[in-house]
Amino acid sequence: MVFKRLLGSLGVGGPTVDTVLDPGAARPGGALSGRVVLVGGTADHHIEHIGLELVARVEAEHGEGEGVVAFDRHTVGGSFRLAAGARHEVPFSVPLPWEMPVTELHGQPLGIALGVRTELAVAGARDKGDLDPLTVAPLPAQEAVLDAFGQLGFGFRSADLEYGRIGGTGQQLPFYQEIELTPPARYAHQVNEIELTFLAVPGALEVVLEADKRGGPFADGHDALSRFTVPHEGPAGPQDWNALVEGWIQELVEHRASYGSHAVYGHESGLPGGAPGVGTAVAAGAAGLAVGVAGGMVAAEVVDEVGDFFEGDDEGGDGSEGEEG
Repeated sequence: MVFKRLLGSLGVGGPTVDTVLDPGAARPGGALSGRVVLVGGTADHHIEHIGLELVARVEAEHGEGEGVVAFDRHTVGGSFRLAAGARHEVPFSVPLPWEMPVTELHGQPLGIALGVRTELAVAGARDKGDLDPLTVAPLPAQEAVLDAFGQLGFGFRSADLEYGRIGGTGQQLPFYQEIELTPPARYAHQVNEIELTFLAVPGALEVVLEADKRGGPFADGHDALSRFTVPHEGPAGPQDWNALVEGWIQELVEHRASYGSHAVYGHESGLPGGAPGVGTAVAAGAAGLAVGVAGGMVAAEVVDEVGDFFEGDDEGGDGSEGEEG
């Protein structure tokens, strides 16, 4: 019996945990729902709590490496007895931050690695863990802005998450997403690329644009920054979106002093430049910025990167069960 208790404390013969997310992509500000499936081990165990944690692979400032950031946490159950061999399901629905990064556009991955990490706290035994990749689709206004850029001839270069904060905003998360766009021929002599960041709140969407402007014979290149705000419902029709975004681009490349509409958070101070992103690059598709999968490998690589990065937290090897060290 003493030996059996020792094995239990090491996680041998303990309960297993598997989190099953509901089908379909989540959206910023929406709900993440699913169920946590527990199966009892060789003995009864007291489950102290079940926690869900949102995690992301994030680039350090100025491109100095990368790391994992846990940015939201919820307790979805706990304090019950799980009998040996018994199966127990805990359904959950938790709110997502409005600033959630977007991982796909029109069903195609952008190279952003997000995950849902489940922690099962077991009295008298090692805690159990599970990790699942998380897919987030854009809000309608975000999708409309990206589609407008695509229809204006811009291409998708890459996307990544940058650790740090954008000054003069009410940014809540410790990182922000940068989507890098390549200009069409009519802007190529003015800018090398445009970096786009979305900062959403319940009532509106703030769009931060940064242009890497080309230098001339008598001047060095420099960055230009502009910030714009639209309500979530946006303009009335697709053509309005194109005209709106083209106006933003003109203001950005001309680097006029105005920021357009007032910022969501009531601040209009200058914004610091972000480090260039080094996310996975995929080719731009025919329908706006609906990105194609380069060589058919991008989607699989994104999922593999999430698992590899959290290898130390998911030692079970099968992706559905593990022990946190």
